[in-house]
Parts: sequence; C-alpha cells; structure tokens
Amino acid sequence: MNPEKKLFPYFQPIVCVASGYVIGYEALARQYNEMGQIISAGKLFSSRELPAEQLIEWDRIIRRQALQRFSRLNYSGYLNLNISAAWIDYVSDINSLPTIRMIDELNIDRDRIIIEITESKGDLDKLTKVVRIYRKHGLKVAIDDFGAGFSQLERVMAIRPDIIKLDMQLFQKATEGGIASDIVHLLTRLGKRTGCRVVCEGVETDNEFLFGLNCGAQYMQGYLFAPAEADFKDSTYYRGRINLLRNRFLQKTLLKERDKIQYIGKVKGLIGLLQKALETDFNLNELSAHPFEKSGVLRFYLCNNKGEQISSNFNFAGGEWFEEPRTIGFNWSWRPYFYQLLALEDTQDCYRLVTSERYRDFNTDLLCKTLALRLDGERILLIDIMAEWT
Repeated sequence: MNPEKKLFPYFQPIVCVASGYVIGYEALARQYNEMGQIISAGKLFSSRELPAEQLIEWDRIIRRQALQRFSRLNYSGYLNLNISAAWIDYVSDINSLPTIRMIDELNIDRDRIIIEITESKGDLDKLTKVVRIYRKHGLKVAIDDFGAGFSQLERVMAIRPDIIKLDMQLFQKATEGGIASDIVHLLTRLGKRTGCRVVCEGVETDNEFLFGLNCGAQYMQGYLFAPAEADFKDSTYYRGRINLLRNRFLQKTLLKERDKIQYIGKVKGLIGLLQKALETDFNLNELSAHPFEKSGVLRFYLCNNKGEQISSNFNFAGGEWFEEPRTIGFNWSWRPYFYQLLALEDTQDCYRLVTSERYRDFNTDLLCKTLALRLDGERILLIDIMAEWT
C-alpha cells in the first residue's frame, strides 16, 4: 500500500497543572503497519532512504488532515504542529509558508496554532526569519526537545520561543536525581526568566508529574494522561486526577519544608554557639563537642568588610575540626550572599542571616549552601552547610 494512503494524525493532550484543564493537543503522525495496526510514523519520517521532498509532502498531508479535523471541532484550545527545522530549508518562498496557507483556507484562528520546531539541524538564520513570519501572522512558536543539545540553546537565544518543551529523555532521567535533575531545574528557570511557558513531555508516572511540579513546569504531556488518540476529550477530563496529584505534591512538600525548618533551627542554634566562641580565642576541641557534623555543617571561615578571607577554613569531618589555610586572602566580595549582606546595613538589618543559592561543593561533591552573617563591625562569618540534609 502507498504510505501516503496509510498516514494520518493522532492527538495527544497537553494539560495545565494550575487549572487541571486540557489546554491543547499535539498532532502526531501515525500509520498502519502491514498487520493493520496503528503505529508511530516516526521511523518512516526519520528514514534516510527516502528523499526529503517526499517526506515533506507526506508531512504536509498529515498537517492538513490535523488542521481539517481541528477546524471541524467545537474546541477552544490549541493545536501543536511539528515542523522540522531541516525541512524549512526546502521552502522556496518564506513569505508564502504552506502551513499559514492551510490555516487561512480552513478559516482557523491563527492564535490557536502553535508551531513546534523539531530537530537540531537546519539553517538558523533562515529558521529565525521563518519564525518571524509565523509570529507576524499571529502563530505561537515552541522549541521541542529543549535540553537535547547546545544547538537548542542557540535557538532559544535566536528566536525567543513562546514555549519550550523539555527533552523527554533528559526529563525522565532527571527524575532519578543527579546532574540531570540539576540541569532540568536550570532549564525551567531559564524558561521562566525568558518568559517561556515550560512543557514537560514524556510524563508517564505520578512521580514524574510531581517532579515536574517541583521544577515549576506549567504544562504536562505524556502517557500518564493519554497516548496520542484519534479523538479529543472534554477539557475537564483529567481535572480530578490532577487535583489529587497537586494535593499529594502539597502534602509531600509540606513534610519536607517542616523538616527543613527544624533543620534550619538546629543550624541557627549552632551558629549562635559559633558567634559566642568567635568573640574570643575559640577552642576547636570544645566546638567539636557540639553536633555540627550531624547537623550538616561542613566548614566556617571569616572575611573582612572588603570580602577578603582573614581566617583559615575550619572544616568539620570525622567528628573533628581541622584548619585548612589555603584560601586565606581569597576575596569573596563578588558572591551574591556577601554583597547582599552588606546592602542590608543600609536598611538597619545588618545582622540578618543571608543564604546563597544551592551549589555543588567542589571538595566534597555535596549539594551545599553558604550562610553569611555579620559577626561584628569588622568581621563577617561564612558557614557552608549541606543543602539537603536528612
């Protein structure tokens, strides 16, 4: 059978985690195999044996079918259409784009169509020009598989997408923790800071949904809700389940926050002991009698008002304190927690505790935070603690 006769679109829902509603669908290519079963057409479109012109023609046929189906439904959400960046190179006249012509022929509100740019190949300058035309005609633009490579970061800087969809493999690996988790958190922060809406793709389990909430993603898509299907569901279809998952996230996060508050209370108590000890010539052996290590305190050191380190690092490990003088004379004035603390003096709040963002400690490979506190008129106390202490 001619592949063209077997190709058609299916639709996978995208849900909003705040409202619980289905806010749109992504059109995905499907085909019948020789057994008459419905399978993904991804393998066909990634074939290197078929000419790009033929694949583009089939892709536009599926795109038109998706738009026709969308135009016949009384549906108020969005439709996401995938367009390969590499295929944009084959467009002869970028001022007469096929997708825009289809949308106009079917009298579809352009504001309800989102163009998902897929693949990392393709001429970036031409892609940027095409995106400008899409936007000029009222369409929104998404970048798919964000985080899959540096080229995607280049695209974010070049075309400033409305939406970024996190790479599915990266997202699923991130739920296991480690560096992948750190990267996903950074990418979602980047998305929010640039005004992009963030979509997590490939969400298959409750825990992956909860991880997406923890990252701050606004939208989710995946088998947890539904695979791509022929029909559109009512916008409220998944709302009950999403409400339950949000509540589960809240309860789970509350427990963590309460543990964190208790932990911070213990650390503040130990900081009080340090402050008192540092008023005079302190005795490290006496300090080691207190549960610094059990409370996740790694080290402390002193700086002057210019940010210069005026003491050794006093590290705590194995139940003992020990000095490490290597960083005496280093200047930390460029660190946010340091200049933020100095700025507080203008507000008469100079004895407040300032906390850094989380970072991975070079020496211990632990996830840490630095606490900064005014000790007296000339000295500032800096304390490195574990950021995730249980």
